[in-house]
Amino acid sequence: MDDMGWGDLGVYGEPSRETPNLDQMAAEGMLFPNFYSANPLCSPSRAALLTGRLPIRNGFYTTNAHARNAYTPQEVVGGIPDSELLLPELLKEAGYTSKIVGKWHLGHRPQFHPLKHGFDEWFGSPNCHFGPYDNRARPNIPVYRDWEMVGRFYEEFPINLKTGEANLTQIYLEEALDFIRRQQARQRPFFLYWAIDATHAPVYASRSFLGTSRRGRYGDAVREVDASVGRILRLLRELRLGESTFVFFTSDNGAALVSAPEQGGSNGPFLCGKQTTFEGGMRVPAIAWWPGHIPAGQVSHQLGSIMDLFSTSLSLAGLKPPRDRAVDGLDLLPAILQGQLMDRPMFYYRGNTLMAVTLGLYKAHFWTWTNSWEEFKQGIDFCPGQNVSGVTTHTQEEHTKLPLMFHLGRDPGERYPLSFGSAEYQDALGRITPAVQQHREALVPGQPQLNVCNQAVMNWAPPGCKKLGKCLRPPESVPEKCSWLH
Repeated sequence: MDDMGWGDLGVYGEPSRETPNLDQMAAEGMLFPNFYSANPLCSPSRAALLTGRLPIRNGFYTTNAHARNAYTPQEVVGGIPDSELLLPELLKEAGYTSKIVGKWHLGHRPQFHPLKHGFDEWFGSPNCHFGPYDNRARPNIPVYRDWEMVGRFYEEFPINLKTGEANLTQIYLEEALDFIRRQQARQRPFFLYWAIDATHAPVYASRSFLGTSRRGRYGDAVREVDASVGRILRLLRELRLGESTFVFFTSDNGAALVSAPEQGGSNGPFLCGKQTTFEGGMRVPAIAWWPGHIPAGQVSHQLGSIMDLFSTSLSLAGLKPPRDRAVDGLDLLPAILQGQLMDRPMFYYRGNTLMAVTLGLYKAHFWTWTNSWEEFKQGIDFCPGQNVSGVTTHTQEEHTKLPLMFHLGRDPGERYPLSFGSAEYQDALGRITPAVQQHREALVPGQPQLNVCNQAVMNWAPPGCKKLGKCLRPPESVPEKCSWLH
C-alpha cells in the first residue's frame, strides 16, 4: 500500500478497529511486527521491492545534496536502469504471467515502462496522482492500460479534492479480480503487484466509503482498501486458489504524519513518519497469508524487509536470486514455514547517506535529521507532537564517532538513547560496527537516477495520446539539477 502506517490496522492496535478483513488475514496467516521498508519514500522503496536491492545499489537515490530523499515526479529524467533485474522478469523463467495495478513510480519515460521490465500487463499511472494541473505549465498524470494511455487523472479519471471522492480503488480492484480469473482459467501461475495509492495524499475513496470511518477521509480510504483485500482473498478461495497462492500485504513506507490526521495515518508507538529514518518512517505493516501452509494466528519476530519479497517470491517459484550482483533481500520461507529467526542487519539510507543500522534489538543512528528549520517554521513537520531533544533534529547532526543507540524492545519510540559509557552500549556498538564496515567495503553504488530534472520530459505526449486527442506540446528541453529539500 501507499503511505499506510504500522498503526493503521486493528491487528496492530488501531483503536477504531476498522480493518476487519486485514485483521482476519493476519488471524489466518502470519503477522510481522518488525518489518521494514527499504527507504522512507515511495519510489526508492518500490525499486527495492522489485529488485531485492537497496536503493543505493539500484540507483534510486540522489547525490545532489547530503542525505536527501528523492523520488520520481514527472520532471525527473531517470528511472529504473536496464541493468537491474526486476522480479517479473525473473519469474518469466518459471512461466509466470505478471500484472501491475496502480502506481509504477520507477520512471515515466518510454524506456522505463513496466512492460519493458518484465510485466505483461499494466493498468495504472507512472506517477503519483497529484494535480489537477492546467496542462500548460504541467500536464495531468496519464493512466495507462498496457502500452498506451487511456486518459488522465482529473479528466477521464476524476478525483474530487473537495469531497475526496474518486472511484479509482474500485477500478483497481476490478482489474485485480479480472486478472486472477483469467489466469485461473488459463491454468497459468501468476504474479499480481497490486500497488494502489488511495492512502497517499490527496487521499480519496469511492462514494460508498466516504464518511464511514471515525478517522475521517484517511480512514475512509483505509476501509476501502481493507474491503478490497477481503474481496481478493474471497475470490482466491472461491476459485480454489487459496492454498496455491502466497499473498503478502505491506506498505511502501511509514505514514505521512505531515498530512495527518485528515490525509495521513498512524505509525503507532514509533517516532516520526515518512521522509525520516526513525522507526515511524521505516517500519511498516506486514501480513503473510497462505492457507494450508502458514498455520493460522502466527507472529514472526523476524527482522524483515520489503526487499525480502523479491527473494521469497523467487524461492516460491523454484528460482534462485541472480548471482552476478549483491541482493539484499532474504528468503523468508524458513521464517514463515519453519519459525526460524535469521540474524541480519537492517540499513536505513536517506539518499546516499547511511543514517542508521538495526541489528537485533539495537538501533544505531549515525546521522539524525527530520527536515530544515526553514521548512519546520512553515508548518512542515514530519514528527508532529513528537519532539525529542537531540534526536528529532532540524539540522543534520553527525553521530558517526559515537552513534545514538536505542534498544527498540524497551524503547520503540527512540526517546531514550543508551548511555555512551554503559556496558550495554559498548557491547551493541561492538556488534554493529563490523556489520557496517563489511557493508561499506562491499558496497558498489549504482548510477544515481534522481539527479537530473527537465520540464520537457514530463507527461506531455505519452504513447496513445494521439488516439485520444490528448497530446500536449512540451517546452524547450532544459536539463537542470533536481532540488531535493529534505
